[in-house]
Amino acid sequence: MADLPAKLVDGETRMTLEASLDHVPQPLRFGTSGRRGLLVDLTPLEVYINAFAELEYLKQLPPEAGGIKAGDRFLVAADLRPSSTRLDGNGCGELAQTILCAVADAGLLPVYLGTIPTPALTLYALDQGKGSIMVTGSHIPFDRNGYKTNTALGELMKHHEAPIGQQVERVRRQRYEEASRVSPFGPDGRFKKTLPPLPPPDDSATEVYIDRYVDFFGENALEGLHVLVYQHCAVGRDILAKILRSLGARVTEAGRSETFVPIDTENVEDALMEVMQRLIDEVSLTEGPIDVLLSTDGDSDRPLVLAIDLATQRAQFIGGDVLGMLTARWLQPDAVVVPISCNDAIDRGDLQSRLEPKTAIGSPFVIQGMMRAVEQGKRFVCGFEANGGFLTATPFFRGGAWLKALPTRDAVLPMVAVLTAAREAQKTLLDLVAELPARYSRAALLRNFDRAKSQRILKRLTPPLEGLETVIFDRDQVLLGHGQPPCDPQPFWVIRDRLGDFFTASDGFSSIHGINATDGLRIQFTNGDVAHLRASGNADEFRIYAVADHPERANAIVALGIAEPQGILRHLEREYL
Repeated sequence: MADLPAKLVDGETRMTLEASLDHVPQPLRFGTSGRRGLLVDLTPLEVYINAFAELEYLKQLPPEAGGIKAGDRFLVAADLRPSSTRLDGNGCGELAQTILCAVADAGLLPVYLGTIPTPALTLYALDQGKGSIMVTGSHIPFDRNGYKTNTALGELMKHHEAPIGQQVERVRRQRYEEASRVSPFGPDGRFKKTLPPLPPPDDSATEVYIDRYVDFFGENALEGLHVLVYQHCAVGRDILAKILRSLGARVTEAGRSETFVPIDTENVEDALMEVMQRLIDEVSLTEGPIDVLLSTDGDSDRPLVLAIDLATQRAQFIGGDVLGMLTARWLQPDAVVVPISCNDAIDRGDLQSRLEPKTAIGSPFVIQGMMRAVEQGKRFVCGFEANGGFLTATPFFRGGAWLKALPTRDAVLPMVAVLTAAREAQKTLLDLVAELPARYSRAALLRNFDRAKSQRILKRLTPPLEGLETVIFDRDQVLLGHGQPPCDPQPFWVIRDRLGDFFTASDGFSSIHGINATDGLRIQFTNGDVAHLRASGNADEFRIYAVADHPERANAIVALGIAEPQGILRHLEREYL
């Protein structure tokens, strides 16, 4: 960018920061929840501009909308992804240090809570009535990272994004127009001076998070259970083990890694299952039979649960939406909110009458749905996502104890709740799963698939729904979500026939019964199979979700989707790009 003109300042030509930059900055965008980007693009300058702008925006909000004010304590935490707190060999990273600098420059008092789970930070911030930022890339690939800002009332919602974007552009312009010689940033977008080291962490949030579960479930809730905690590089690996021990479980920790492993709880691949099965085999030989393996994703807001057959010690993955259904059944809410990607067993079981309208994918949408239920007078309201993250919009009362509300994804509640439910019923976890309607879900993805490309593909295949999200093909007619036919049904038949070219009878697909475009494209077939295509909101990934009456069929659908080089997703890519 050095060929850009310098700026006339006070009658003197000076080189601006923008003119001095030796790279073209890539603006940091919002993903499904929070901001994510390639690590190489997350320069301190770019991270600072966005974080500072978000803090300025929060200072403009009234207290009843989660606003903060100058002089407030502002809470920051991070995951164990190396770039969250350290520099790599290319000088990338130190996101937490950059954000702490932005917090101080915004006139706030930065408080560093250390490396703790995202829900632990959020719970403590809500308890204190303070804003917060979690530095995390969650489950996305290692070459990326990001952060997530919360108001004093919880997560940023989608309606916040546009005004924040305007604030970002104002701050960007101010920074870019500074004289390069006085700017704290150099041409490479990095600080000219070395940032101070992270301060000693405040442990208060960890204690509040542990107490949430011990106070609600009780010290003997998991007594007699032998739990294997697969630690890998999850930020909550030690806290999870401590919570489980505090609830009476016998805990064995294994698989600890200092190398970051991006685990996606919606895409548990065979290689990961083999790693965890080996750990089970090794530990059971020396420590005795294991009842369950528990783990989380990188920032520990999504659970990973393997039920284990006591006799054979063979493990079975329990999907996140199944965990959510079992947890909700145990909590007995008045209202449950789930995204459109959730296993449709929830539409057929005993939660059906309490199910709110399904939302787009992402915790902000689920939270918005929960808030609507609360406004409608529902007293006990919860939600969950297909990744297993469980959210509570209200406190819950059970067994003489209250559970604090936590309207953000949490991994610990569903893990402990399903184990408690099994103990109370004197059944195994697999027994509880068998009580749900027999619907099986699976998800998979193609990595390094440009989001813009997948979005263009889906746009070409999405019917004109006239402001609605659903279309049904009923024999020889087309019906929209309100049950009425469209003015012109022909475009809908064209879309259906076009999709039929990719989801073929030779691959076991029946005719298409319905299409839902709430988020991506969810295709329902007349035999009950579901295939749901979606561009990831956080990374360059093209995702496919499947639901079927048999696990083998759900596995087959996603395998057909991501097969290389002739799978359905690649076929779509060749046809429409």
